[in-house]
Amino acid sequence: MRKCLIVTGGRLDLAFARSFLQEESFDKVIAVDAGLEAAEALGLVPDYVVGDFDTVRSSVLERFRKIPHIVWEQHKPEKNETDTELARSRALTLGCGRIVFLGATGGRLDHTLANLHVLFVCLQKGVEAWIVDPCNKLYLLDQEKTFYREQLWGKYISFLPYTEKVSGITLKGFRYPLNGKNIRQGEEAGLCISNELAGDQATLEFEDGVLVCVESRD
Repeated sequence: MRKCLIVTGGRLDLAFARSFLQEESFDKVIAVDAGLEAAEALGLVPDYVVGDFDTVRSSVLERFRKIPHIVWEQHKPEKNETDTELARSRALTLGCGRIVFLGATGGRLDHTLANLHVLFVCLQKGVEAWIVDPCNKLYLLDQEKTFYREQLWGKYISFLPYTEKVSGITLKGFRYPLNGKNIRQGEEAGLCISNELAGDQATLEFEDGVLVCVESRD
């Protein structure tokens, strides 16, 4: 499976990112606008740089433009897509089966919410896509999944409806189990928040809809 790292222009904890990259390897790296500054701080040389380049320092651009193999995709600021969305589209055209986003949370909330929606096209195409930061691993689910304690990002796991309704949710092996529960946007939001595994593994099943899954640690 070809794996792609997308470094966006949001707030990025460099110590966390360095630790994360010690455990992971990627076939392709895409820097998004000011994410190029984070890539430089992490010692990464991207394969692609995508964006309108309105937030990255010109001195950083000049240094990276001297590197021959980088592909530059500059877009006008007046566009329908976010820079991260354009980077996601590039990763998909490269045939990547797993995409990880760094720097996609923190800072402006509108950008964070937009980045959540960037994951949906990946889900539709059968591509694994995660947003990660020091506390959270965020992704979308449209089918059942088994969770293993040793693989979880942290102690807590939460489920929220991405679609208006998610029907027939059954949680087995969780501290707070459910059996065939329907949930809707804006109703009983606390029902699937801050759950935990009761043992070494647990299973989520549901009949229809799309869930936001957040694995969290304090």
